[in-house]
Amino acid sequence: MASFSVVTNIASVNAQANLYQTNQGLNLALTRLSSGLRINNSGDDAAGLAVANGYRSDIAVLQQGVQNANDGLSTLQIKDGALNNISTLLDRLSTLATQAASGGTTNASRTILNQEFQDVLSEINRESAVANLNAASGFSVFVSNSSGNGVVAGTISAISTSTLGISSLSITAQGAASTAVSTIRAAIDILGTSQGTIGDLENRLNFAIALGNSQITNNTAAESRIRDANIAQESAALTKYNILNQSGIAALAQANNSTSAILALLR
Repeated sequence: MASFSVVTNIASVNAQANLYQTNQGLNLALTRLSSGLRINNSGDDAAGLAVANGYRSDIAVLQQGVQNANDGLSTLQIKDGALNNISTLLDRLSTLATQAASGGTTNASRTILNQEFQDVLSEINRESAVANLNAASGFSVFVSNSSGNGVVAGTISAISTSTLGISSLSITAQGAASTAVSTIRAAIDILGTSQGTIGDLENRLNFAIALGNSQITNNTAAESRIRDANIAQESAALTKYNILNQSGIAALAQANNSTSAILALLR
């Protein structure tokens, strides 16, 4: 049996409760649509937020790792360029020594050739110092947060006339010039080993950059699936809650007016 009361309007209370829930859903849909995010505070999805934040942290590390790798690659390219130039200087030394080793070359000519020869030796040392190749150095680049596998490292050998074994060469005599030719050939092999080390490091960094970019893309996609709002879904929710809000307000107005009918019993 229905109960009639002017003190408690149960229909109004129910309408208010439903209207509150509708407003909550409407505000949530508006927040997600305006921010573009499904998770705007911890209460939206606490577990999802923790996972998404983990992805975001990994992305930040990977992005810096790619930047580190690019910086390291630039450093190696500077050294590689210097080594290529030193290789050209060694070719010039070979040419001068070969010319001086010829029996038809006079001692006066060898003296002139040796002056350039010594100048080229000095230039090798100068370029080595400019490119920081005059001392052996460790090379290390942090590229990711992978435990035990996040660093590309190696050792770059020192390159100078001393380490190449040509610092004391002279071509003022035919015999010395002949010896210089074979010594310079051995120096070219030593230089090639150092170039191989740098080339290997360059290739490893290029592969690390490619992998880092791939991981950034995949982690970003994973974070997006958790954190970002589904705009189509939220638009539908907005439409639904707008309609419910309007009908809820109308229902509340009807519930509030229903008690006036009870007054007819008192007439």
